[in-house]
Amino acid sequence: MRNNSPQITQQAIEPYAIRDHQSTRLLQELHILTQDGKMNQDSRRKLKQVFHLTQLIEPLIKQILENQSQMNMVDFGAGKSYLGFILQDLVCKLQSKPCHIIGIEIREELVTYSKNLAKQLNFEQMEFRHLSAEEALIDPNLPHQIDLVTALHACNTATDDAIRFALTRKVKHLVLVPCCQAEVASLLKKSRSQTTSEKHLLQMWRHPIHAREFGSHITNVLRCLQLESYGYEVTVTELVGWEHSMKNELIMASQITNPKKAKAAKLHLEALLNDLDLQVLQHRFT
Repeated sequence: MRNNSPQITQQAIEPYAIRDHQSTRLLQELHILTQDGKMNQDSRRKLKQVFHLTQLIEPLIKQILENQSQMNMVDFGAGKSYLGFILQDLVCKLQSKPCHIIGIEIREELVTYSKNLAKQLNFEQMEFRHLSAEEALIDPNLPHQIDLVTALHACNTATDDAIRFALTRKVKHLVLVPCCQAEVASLLKKSRSQTTSEKHLLQMWRHPIHAREFGSHITNVLRCLQLESYGYEVTVTELVGWEHSMKNELIMASQITNPKKAKAAKLHLEALLNDLDLQVLQHRFT
């Protein structure tokens, strides 16, 4: 349902390429636009990130629909489902075949919010589930075939939950923007007082700020190796400029089986866990 209110000014619309078919009411409900069509600085950053991510996901959706009758996507740790709603509004509703978007979120109040908003806007191809990561793995009500998994700013281990879900369900494509990765940093801090095979490596996380940043970096390295070890082709890049967000790393993975490359990635992954004394994470990444 599109609101053509004259209060949405051309000045508010043009710089952010809001398209004619978009629902301005949706942007207002998501607090990206105010009722008089204005944006604050936080909204500008949020809109730029989600729009750019949508542009990257759009070719994947079209590729999936070339080969099958519908597309099923799961947005893991969906929050208020900014990504799912804008993707449905910008891309999915224009396709000739159904695009089904399922938001999975552990906070029940956000699931209720998203359900109500989808109903108000007549977004019938969207649904929302109040599920934990473990529940999502075994939920019989989810479609048998999931084609695409996204996780936008899924905090700490939520990105790993999304990867585990995707690997279990043999999902074709993943689009991940990790956030707030603290677990590996805490393990690295503990290892400062332990003996490692390469003691000079300890200097890489001796200072707390280095432990935090290196821990975040190595977490994403391990995730990429994990995906490659399962036969995915992985691309890592920036989502938007660093001036918009420090949580800016974008991981895109597509299933392209390459046994030789997968075996090499698995060996690199195991060696890295051993060298950094992170064997406790072996169950998660291997």
